[in-house]
Amino acid sequence: MGSMQHGMPPTEPGQWVRHPGRPDWGLGQVQSVVGGRVTVNFEHAGKVLVNLAGAPLEVVAEDGEAPPA
Repeated sequence: MGSMQHGMPPTEPGQWVRHPGRPDWGLGQVQSVVGGRVTVNFEHAGKVLVNLAGAPLEVVAEDGEAPPA
């Protein structure tokens, strides 16, 4: 399981997320997590490396769950 970092929600590979500051990127699926850096494959932006300290992600579905339509 992911760990709580600096008050942010846990982020694990497989989770579906949104970037609150970039809604145009659409839904993204977490590919990897290394420290506070997360690689996410977004619908409209492709693979993006996100630094959680500067841009916390909003988890919308856990691994194995269908993301919202």
